[in-house]
Amino acid sequence: MPTPLARFTADSLPVEVYASEVDLGRAAAERAAAVIRDAVRRRGSARVVVATGNSQYAFTDALREQEIPWDRVTVFHMDEYVGIAAEHPASFRRWIRERIAEPFAPAMVHYIDGNAPVPEAECARYEAELRSLPLDLVCMGVGENGHLAFNEPNQSRFDDDRWVRVITLTRRSREQQVGEGHFATVADVPASAISLTVPALLAAAAVQVCVPEQRKAPAIAATLNQPITPAFPATILRRSAHATLFLDPSSSSKIDFRP
Repeated sequence: MPTPLARFTADSLPVEVYASEVDLGRAAAERAAAVIRDAVRRRGSARVVVATGNSQYAFTDALREQEIPWDRVTVFHMDEYVGIAAEHPASFRRWIRERIAEPFAPAMVHYIDGNAPVPEAECARYEAELRSLPLDLVCMGVGENGHLAFNEPNQSRFDDDRWVRVITLTRRSREQQVGEGHFATVADVPASAISLTVPALLAAAAVQVCVPEQRKAPAIAATLNQPITPAFPATILRRSAHATLFLDPSSSSKIDFRP
C-alpha cells in the first residue's frame, strides 16, 4: 500500500495525502478491499455504494489489482439525472455498468432509474433497497461547490429523515459536468437528479472520500476550514470519524500540512 506524504485529523475526520493521484487510488482501493473482505467474512456478503465521476477513475482502476469476492458484493450508486436514458454517455447507470458491473461482475447492482415516470416513487423504491440491510462501505468524492453526491449547498439537511431525494442542481454543479466533458453546454445538463441524502452517505460502517485534482483544491480547503454547515455540505465530513479523506498534492495544495 502506498505510504501517505501526510496523515492528520480535521476535527474527527482522518485525512491522508498521497504523492500522486495513482497512489491515492491504490491506497483507497486497498482500504476498500479490506473493508469488503471483512464484511464478507463476518456476514457472508457486503453492500457498497460507489460514486461516479472523473475523480473516481484512479480508485476504480486500482480495484482491478485487489482480491475482492465480488460474487458476494451488492453495489449501489449514489445519484442519477432525472429524465436521462441509461445509455446516455453521461448516465451514471452507464458509468457504473462500464466501470463496476462489467469488469467485476458483482452479485447484484441496484440502479437508480432516471427514467422512472414518478421520480418520488423511484426515490422511495431505492431508499427501501438501501435500508433493507446494513451498508458496509460508501466510496464518494466532493464536488467543486462542496456537494456530496448531489446534495447541493443550502439544499442538503444533515438530519434528513429521508435517504433518497430529488435534488435541483445548482448552476455550479451543472457547469462542473460541462467542464468534465459530460455535456456540451450547461443547457444540456438535466436540471434535477435523484440523490442519496447526507445521512444515507454517512450511514455505512466505513466511508472513503477520494478527491484528486487541482480544481478540487478550493473545495477541500473549504471542507477542512469553513464552519460545519449545509451551506457547504462536505464540511459534515469533519464530524465523521468513520470516514477517510484521500487527497493528492494538487487537491491538498490550499491546505496547511507538513509532508
